[in-house]
Amino acid sequence: MSSTEQKEHAVEAGNPSSSGVEEPLDPQTERALGFVQMLLEKMEMDAEVSLAPDDGEGSADEIRLEIEGPDAGRIIGKRGSVLEAIQYLTTRVAHKPGEPRKHIAVDAEGYRARHEDQLADMAKKLARRVAKEGKVITFDPMTARDRRVVHMALKDIQGVRTESHGEGPDRRVQIIPVKGAAAPTA
Repeated sequence: MSSTEQKEHAVEAGNPSSSGVEEPLDPQTERALGFVQMLLEKMEMDAEVSLAPDDGEGSADEIRLEIEGPDAGRIIGKRGSVLEAIQYLTTRVAHKPGEPRKHIAVDAEGYRARHEDQLADMAKKLARRVAKEGKVITFDPMTARDRRVVHMALKDIQGVRTESHGEGPDRRVQIIPVKGAAAPTA
């Protein structure tokens, strides 16, 4: 299959409607899929990209791409750094001035979903500790996406609030007890 045929296959695959008929993709989605497929080819990776199935977690203004194949694990990189770079570059290529911006999420073999679930679980555990002990907990520096995961995981937790502090790559999340909500200490 030529690279053009692969690109067309990747663009066509993954956007069936509920009736099973292929729906045309918007230009941003086409650019995102085409760019990631080209990148995988240039990296000589044995992997394919497709639109992630709609599992109810995404929103209408989000493009979710999934990379799968024998080399997908190599695409993740150390602590997701290569995947993060691919997502950043894909966002830069897919967004054009004058178009409504869609959030682009690139995942490989479910890494990002697992990572976000683990991060949310850890944040909830730490939030319970903050509410009980009344002491602030500060995370190590995180990416914007990881900070958002923590904020969203704790937004409905009673007795704590979250804030981000710092600049650039040193930005971190704090879990802060809400006055009067902490359990009394003995």
